[in-house]
Amino acid sequence: MSDDTNLDAYRPCVGVMLINQQGKVWMGLRADAPGDAEGPGDWWQMPQGGIDEGEDPETAAHRELFEETGVKNAVVLGRTEGWLTYDLPAEIQANAWGGRYKGQKQIWFALRFTGDDTEINIDPPEGQDHKKEFEDWRWTDAAQVSQRVVTFKREVYVRVMEQLSRYAEPS
Repeated sequence: MSDDTNLDAYRPCVGVMLINQQGKVWMGLRADAPGDAEGPGDWWQMPQGGIDEGEDPETAAHRELFEETGVKNAVVLGRTEGWLTYDLPAEIQANAWGGRYKGQKQIWFALRFTGDDTEINIDPPEGQDHKKEFEDWRWTDAAQVSQRVVTFKREVYVRVMEQLSRYAEPS
């Protein structure tokens, strides 16, 4: 988590805490992508991605969720307050997003999944120019979410869970 007040140094993003009817949180095993802006990795994370120019954060959250998981059936339960930021490790920062950003600033949304697991498809949708983000996925207990994420994102995940885990209850 950065104490830097210059939010322009951070890439604007959204994150999605997708919660099923049993109160479990969706996490995906990142595809090992050596050219990925955040570096290659073998770790789990929730769906997240950039906010397009002029795009509303809630719209971006639904778009990113669909691009990365195929999920359309989800309703917003809540969101984090303000921006949460993290810095990329120095060895990644110079190459990520052309060196333009030192990390990401994120708004996270808690969404209730109203579909069923057959809707989930981690292969990019037909006709979309979106790379595959995940190799595998699972429903995870909310208490374990921040333990599964890569170290440099962990503090943001702890803050997300502090603000949004109250929604991770069975419906």
